[in-house]
Amino acid sequence: MKITFLGTGTSQGIPVIGSLHEVCLSNDQRDKRLRSSILLEWDDAVYVIDCGPDFRQQLLAANVNRLDGILFTHYHADHTAGLDDIRPFSLRYGAVQMYMDEGVSKNLKERFGYIFATENRYAGAPQVSINIFDHREFELTNKMVKPIEVMHGRLRIYGFRIDNIAYITDAKTVAVEEKNKLKDLDILVVNALRMETHATHFNLDEALEFIKELQPKKAYLTHISHRLGFHEKVSKELPDNVFLGYDGLVLDL
Repeated sequence: MKITFLGTGTSQGIPVIGSLHEVCLSNDQRDKRLRSSILLEWDDAVYVIDCGPDFRQQLLAANVNRLDGILFTHYHADHTAGLDDIRPFSLRYGAVQMYMDEGVSKNLKERFGYIFATENRYAGAPQVSINIFDHREFELTNKMVKPIEVMHGRLRIYGFRIDNIAYITDAKTVAVEEKNKLKDLDILVVNALRMETHATHFNLDEALEFIKELQPKKAYLTHISHRLGFHEKVSKELPDNVFLGYDGLVLDL
């Protein structure tokens, strides 16, 4: 499997508009973070997890020419606002498969009504096909996907495990029974927002404790704000098996 980090930033991205914070002014390309999304490729399959406001830019940068489907972690705008950018794929290849829970489905139908309209439909609107998983394991191109329930504050959202790889973002707490689904991982990608405690996201210490408990072979941090610090400095302070993700990072497994 090939994993490409399309974006590793939090809801505002880095640099934050108008910010004079030192990380926002950094010249290190690894400190420039688009909204969180990841590209997964195996055999002839191409999937993404989440499609935020930077989606078009991310797909162009990664030279993505086709898309088999999108997995949604939750409905917040930084994970869904780029939905219209799938239009070229649906026009060329037909309906794009989308995998989500009922809450995401309801929210997207309200916000993107023109996409889901059944009458007087705009001819250029993206074509989509909704697949509701609601905590059940499902198949994607000869691989089984295990949804992992996590809590984003009071909101239930989902991470995903495929083979021995797991992707979790926006988590604050994870129940024991869900942690049990994350044993024996080769790769864990998990959010680490900043140094200070946050009400709805892991801070760095919480993310590192989560990683220590699960003991994956390697872990990569994502959904990062400017308040975590400079990529170069933070990277040097992490455990040997933990790495700071950055936009454009590619893992070939």
